Amino acid sequence: MIEHLETDVLVIGGGAAGMAAALSASRAGVRVTLLEREKKTGGVLNQCIHHGFGLQFYQQELTGPEFAFRLQSEMNEHSVKVISESYVRHINTKSKYVEVISPEGVFTIQAKAIVLSTGARERPFGALQIPGDRPAGIYVAGLAQRMVNLENTLPGRRALILGSGDIGLIMARRLTLEGMEVLGVVERLPYAGGLTRNVVQCLEDYDIPLYLSHTVVEVRGNKRLEKVLVSEVDENFTPISGTQKWFNVDTLILSAGLIPQVEDLGENLEIDAINRGFAVSNTCETNVPGIFAAGNNVAVFDLVDYVAAEGWIAGQNASKIVKDQKRESKRIPVIRGKNVGVLVPTYITPEEHLRIYIRLKKPMDKGTVIIKKLGIEKPFNYGVPSEMINFVVNRDKLQELKGPVKIEVIE
Repeated sequence: MIEHLETDVLVIGGGAAGMAAALSASRAGVRVTLLEREKKTGGVLNQCIHHGFGLQFYQQELTGPEFAFRLQSEMNEHSVKVISESYVRHINTKSKYVEVISPEGVFTIQAKAIVLSTGARERPFGALQIPGDRPAGIYVAGLAQRMVNLENTLPGRRALILGSGDIGLIMARRLTLEGMEVLGVVERLPYAGGLTRNVVQCLEDYDIPLYLSHTVVEVRGNKRLEKVLVSEVDENFTPISGTQKWFNVDTLILSAGLIPQVEDLGENLEIDAINRGFAVSNTCETNVPGIFAAGNNVAVFDLVDYVAAEGWIAGQNASKIVKDQKRESKRIPVIRGKNVGVLVPTYITPEEHLRIYIRLKKPMDKGTVIIKKLGIEKPFNYGVPSEMINFVVNRDKLQELKGPVKIEVIE
């Protein structure tokens, strides 16, 4: 007989966004159940042993495990029910009915509201379509980080890193500290993909070269990786003849981007084509009433603190559904203007303060964010795509909004 459970708010995913959502909903006085596929909550935070988390969410600098522990402790105090090692097989978004598989068997959950906080996954080697052999020794950065930080195992002796996202930069430092030789970080863009502070603290402080406008064009190895061919690229990412150089390495670490995890999580949920994640309003609600999404499955954020903050908002608004406090509200589309890439939210709901997150399409020495309908002009000095521009608009300014709102950045 299949066990059947009921809850008020069901949170799917126990990373920073999910734990924050569960905590805020439970503090609002509703029953909360959190599903986590691993044995313990925390997600990738558990393997991020470096500092740099919590400065905005807790006003205190923490490591990843410390951040996760603190959220878990607060969930315990507020009686959040956590079901670990559980995998969601199917979600009926209309009825809020979920089928779950775990080592204990199959069970179902009926919820009144659902928060999706499933995070993002790394772009795998196969997606990069790099010619050559398929030897051992090629790892996505998250796996390499898990091997070093949680399993006390080095992935190899000499490494090259493809992609300058934050986790790639952090792993360059981490592998160096653990005794591996890191020959460089290769980035096909003309600027780094990670935070400036990580470029300085993880590469420059350890004399690790950063090869901008370069990419890997071939890998070679018999069973184990032996060498990697790197080429300079032009503005269209086409390899430039005569610039190729072999690197003799036994390890290639991939930090080639994150993709929001949105597959198989329910029918009829709108996806933002640029963010590649769930399209949500500033209440974190999707286009299906009562289904919320928060964190890196909406867009890839640059700070865990932002992820947790969005989860908190999602949990608050999910609890309002349960308590019948959430009224029908209009959803005003947000339109990308000039120089705007990733943009959150996709819709504006006047009942909630508007938190705007923008990734520029290109680096700028200076610029101005303009939202004409709200009378907002926010100048900034030096912006890069790797670091989000973030600010809050009070909901009082949203009450008279009509029609789509365009956000643009001018130089």
